[in-house]
Amino acid sequence: MSVIKRNGNSLPAFPTIFDDFFSREFFNWGNSNFSSTSTTVPAVNIKENAEAFIVEVAAPGMEKKDFNITLDGNQLTISSARQSEETKKEETYTRREFSYQSFTRTFQLPKDVVDAEKIMATYENGLLNLNIPKKEEAKQKGPRQIAIN
Repeated sequence: MSVIKRNGNSLPAFPTIFDDFFSREFFNWGNSNFSSTSTTVPAVNIKENAEAFIVEVAAPGMEKKDFNITLDGNQLTISSARQSEETKKEETYTRREFSYQSFTRTFQLPKDVVDAEKIMATYENGLLNLNIPKKEEAKQKGPRQIAIN
C-alpha cells in the first residue's frame, strides 16, 4: 500500500492546472499589496525625464492635511496618518466605530542631483503628485555637434 497525496483530483498522477496557477505569487496579495501590519500600502509610480523626477502616489479618499512629506539629504519620505471616530447613541444601544490608517514610503534619490528648494507637491482626485526638479548641472543636455580641427 502506498500513500498518495490528493488535491481533490480523481487522477492523482496529473495535478490540475489550477493547483499550480492559483498557488503562484500573482494571487498572493499578502506579500505584495499589504504591509506587515495588514494595511494597504498605496501604489507609487516614479518617472524621470531630463528636467525632473515625478512621483505619483495613489491615495484616494485622503486630504492634503493627511500627508507628511520630508526630504532628509537624498532620502524622500512620504507618510500619512488618518483616524476617524463616530459614535451613535440610541435609546437601547451605543454604537462606536473608529478607524486608523497609516503608511510610510521612503525613496533614495540620486546624490547631488535634486534641487531641494524647488520641490512641489499637489493632491488632486486621489493622486498625490510630487515634482522633484533636478539641479541645472545634473540635467541631461541634448546632443552637441563637435567640430573637427
